[in-house]
Amino acid sequence: MDRIAVLIPCYNEEMTIEKVVKDARANLPDAVIYVYDNNSTDRTAEIAANAGAVVRKEHLQGKGNVIRRMFREINAQCYIMIDGDDTYPLEFAQEMADLVLNEQADMVVGDRLSSTYFTENKRPFHNFGNSFVRFSINRLFKSDIKDIMTGYRAFSFSFAKTFPVLSKGFEIETEMTIHAVYNNMDVRNVVVEYRDRPEGSISKLSTYSDGIKVIGTIVKLFKNYKPFAFFSIIALILVLVSTGFFIPVFVEYLKTGLVERFPTLIVCGFVLLAAIQSFFSGMILSTMANKNRRDFEQTLINIRLLEDK
Repeated sequence: MDRIAVLIPCYNEEMTIEKVVKDARANLPDAVIYVYDNNSTDRTAEIAANAGAVVRKEHLQGKGNVIRRMFREINAQCYIMIDGDDTYPLEFAQEMADLVLNEQADMVVGDRLSSTYFTENKRPFHNFGNSFVRFSINRLFKSDIKDIMTGYRAFSFSFAKTFPVLSKGFEIETEMTIHAVYNNMDVRNVVVEYRDRPEGSISKLSTYSDGIKVIGTIVKLFKNYKPFAFFSIIALILVLVSTGFFIPVFVEYLKTGLVERFPTLIVCGFVLLAAIQSFFSGMILSTMANKNRRDFEQTLINIRLLEDK
């Protein structure tokens, strides 16, 4: 088992990968550096190998697929994940690793948003999107994560081996954040500097399509992890809709003693039934989610026993 493994997912990063590998070597001299090439069409893999990295392939396209492969194949006491685009300085990596190795943190978040991100990033919608995602997750899951979408993180062995990677693309950062918060893992924030990509280096993140996927991931995981709250919100909306259409029918009945809009009354009844169904569905799924959480705690104990061996 490696003491520290540096994980660098890459797709067409020939301009910057050599510097990232060399910076990782300089700041973490005892670490093993892994570059996972995700079907690059340039010289990324060759340059990374020449710089001294262990180069492996992941043929399924997407950052989530790469991270799934990394966590399956590599065993380490501490994992440092960083992008291959040279936007994150490696000078902070040792501090992040020490929190995992010496203070038993499960995940350390490299917080760009508290430093230079909003001045360095030249894409205003990305700035808004990062702030919106951070606000949404912290409110929904009652957490205090400073940067949700950062690609600069450190993980413990137990996190890497118990995190079920479901996302295929860039929504992976959102997924791992919610997983850690929901399961009451020890999450730390380390403020790191951020620098924009060098000229000629192209971001693989699509502002709109990947943004929609991230929002969809938040909604999906909120439903899966907090089903009672999710379905209670739906039930409340349905009750309000049903009540809103029922009140005029009821007022008319009080005045005339007649119900002239029977279809509206019938629909209101069915909508109210749907609200009741939604509420009880949330209760049932919440019980199942609590059982899954207990099972996860047992799995975590087994993983830690394995790590001690």
